[in-house]
Amino acid sequence: MGRGFVAAMQESGLWEVAAVYDISGATRELARRNLPAAKIYDNPDAIFSDPSIDATGLFTLADARPEQIRRALATHKHVLAEKPLAADVETEWQLVREIEASDRFVAVNLFNRNAWYHKDIQRFIAGGEIGDLAVIRICHMTPGHMPLEGHDPEGPPFHDCGMHYVDVARWYAQSEYGTWHAQGLRMWGYKDPWWVQAHGTFANGIVFDITQGFIYGHLAKEQPHNCYVDAIGTKGVARMRHDFNKATVELHGVRETLQKTAPFNDKKLDVMVDVFGRSILAGKNLGFPQARDSVVASEVSWAMLNDAIVNVPPVRGTPEEMEQILEHRRHMVNGFGLPVKSQQLIET
Repeated sequence: MGRGFVAAMQESGLWEVAAVYDISGATRELARRNLPAAKIYDNPDAIFSDPSIDATGLFTLADARPEQIRRALATHKHVLAEKPLAADVETEWQLVREIEASDRFVAVNLFNRNAWYHKDIQRFIAGGEIGDLAVIRICHMTPGHMPLEGHDPEGPPFHDCGMHYVDVARWYAQSEYGTWHAQGLRMWGYKDPWWVQAHGTFANGIVFDITQGFIYGHLAKEQPHNCYVDAIGTKGVARMRHDFNKATVELHGVRETLQKTAPFNDKKLDVMVDVFGRSILAGKNLGFPQARDSVVASEVSWAMLNDAIVNVPPVRGTPEEMEQILEHRRHMVNGFGLPVKSQQLIET
């Protein structure tokens, strides 16, 4: 994710990438080649202690983020962070209290909140075109990352990735979660559910279902995706489908029927670095996703995942099939020329 954010900042006129720290020597060398004007460090102390640096980007895994966020706040720096903020909910809420007591901005990469298609749909809903929003349906199934591919601090897929869609549903509903029931599936006999569906209600009466799983055609000749949002109202429907390349919005309202297809724009990092940079310059939040929203999504997605576990997920598939998929993925590369197991930039 750091590479993606640096690339977006290099394209933006708002940012100067002054320094980079990474634990990996190979990554530091890559940074030297791509950022000849930046200082490259094998220890982060110099970055935190440099008063000329206004903001730090923290793109580590969840277990490393709390200490780094606290150091950034203590040295009077704004923070751009990946989610979740920590590896457990209690620590996340402690960080929220510290962040909200600070005068620093902390933006969290809930990338869906920067998406043009969600904003188009929400404007359509706000215009009364579908009546009262009644049902939110979200599905995100891809041949995504597998067990044993190194994301343990982020949790299983319904937390690591699914918290994005828990956040999206809450954002649309403009309400807190009320009730839910979840069912999981232990694909290939792995200990954690790698597919989960949760359904339930919000406090305001809107109902939802969320389906997430990295189980969708790993060994298919042409790998498929099934990703959509349906916002069903009392009078009309607004929906979106995407394939990670293009996104299509279809709006069926009482006065208008509209369709729009445009680039999916991946993680929308260009939007995030723009709104975060402008917010720092303006001294107020101009629309970046905040820590509290991230932690609510993290807490609820953990709770839904645990509900799926309590409901005794059945087992399908074998460990031998899982090893076959893992071997296949070892020979795939992503857009950075890295093993596909690092491809969370696209898949979550």
